Amino acid sequence: MNKVSSVALPETESKISPVTLREAFLFWLKLGFISFGGPAGQISIMHQELVENRRWISERRFLHALNFCMVLPGPEAQQLATYIGWLMHKTWGGVLAGLLFILPSLLLLIALSWIYIAWGDVAVVAGIFYGIKPAVAAIVLQAAHRIGSRALKNGTHWAIAAAAFIAVFALNVSFPLIVIFAAVAGFIGGRMAPENFTGGNEHKVQDKRYGAAVIDDNTPLSAHAVFSWLRMAKVIAAGAVLWFIPMVSLVVLLGWDHPVTQMSWFFTKAALLTFGGAYAVLPYVYQGAVTHFSWLTPGQMMDGLALGETTPGPLIMVVTFVGFVGGYTKAVFGPDTLFIGGAVAACLVTWFTFLPSFIFILAGGPFIETTHNKIGFTAPLTAITAAVVGVILNLALFFIWHIIWPAGAEGGIDVWAAVIAVASAVALFRYKWKVTHVIAAAAMMGLAVHLFGFSPV
Repeated sequence: MNKVSSVALPETESKISPVTLREAFLFWLKLGFISFGGPAGQISIMHQELVENRRWISERRFLHALNFCMVLPGPEAQQLATYIGWLMHKTWGGVLAGLLFILPSLLLLIALSWIYIAWGDVAVVAGIFYGIKPAVAAIVLQAAHRIGSRALKNGTHWAIAAAAFIAVFALNVSFPLIVIFAAVAGFIGGRMAPENFTGGNEHKVQDKRYGAAVIDDNTPLSAHAVFSWLRMAKVIAAGAVLWFIPMVSLVVLLGWDHPVTQMSWFFTKAALLTFGGAYAVLPYVYQGAVTHFSWLTPGQMMDGLALGETTPGPLIMVVTFVGFVGGYTKAVFGPDTLFIGGAVAACLVTWFTFLPSFIFILAGGPFIETTHNKIGFTAPLTAITAAVVGVILNLALFFIWHIIWPAGAEGGIDVWAAVIAVASAVALFRYKWKVTHVIAAAAMMGLAVHLFGFSPV
């Protein structure tokens, strides 16, 4: 292990053992089950576990990877897990981390989708979801605070975040445009005032060090993380084959117009439009799945979004619900195999949605690793991260408004939702509860409200 300083560290900080693949497997599996709270909450959990507690990666290396994932289409939290897994244990480490991040959510959503479509509303599940939604709003707000406290290091960062918030909240500017303007501001600012785009004052970064890390600020690049055009070409070619074979097989076996083939093609396109996370692409998914193809009804789409919000994994996993319901209701493999049709459609939709994310990380990771000390590349990404803080804050306020005032201001306040949201926020901010504990407590509160028939308004 490389020494990061000549100053002696406490014993607990000076002995950092390499992380085995088995240790990493167990952590990524655990993360797949506890990754509630959307991308902000998931990134917050990873930072707490990997940077603060386990010290597998340093603060700066973590944020540099996060900056890259933020500008890619696709779920940034899942991509961040893939990136760190790749950095630690090469290609298979990245594949393992990325798959385990979504596998529990995939299985859970298939099961819940089956219950939903086969048996209708379940009162107990409805009560649990009622309690979890306000908690999710509090989790996103708390995560925005955590990420903001790390990313907003000076007045310039704060100004970019404020401008992004105003742009999305008051002017309804699309997220891709916000990313472009932030990147341009960072590029220009990095040349004119580089000190404002280096992550803040050095002593502030040092104050937040948590001891030596396995992958520290000055840890030399491993051989697999050194950029090579040949390696990038191999990854892209492998990804193209993994897309081409199942897509051609569907066309040959089922035909181009078959619902499963159309779902696979549609969500391939959707995967390339998810700049800014799931909420940026949901209107496109709604338009295609509900309006154009009629795979599900508007009400079913909203219920699927609620499932996506309140289950672990990326919110874009709502596509799994869309695939299952579409495959089930369209009886894609016949009326006697409704569940199989739904499950196969759900798995294929998930495959085509997430495959590009793995390709982006495994192909682009080595290039990104060569840039973590180059201001010309990091300044635009630093500005983008600051802008994303403003966008996440807007999302938190959006959640809070629509959960506490579900019918709008004229419809009155949902008192119990407000109580659960405030209680969740107090538990997170004041008492530092774990996200999983907040989710469990909120679910029990929501269940009690439904079972005992309390009026929500």
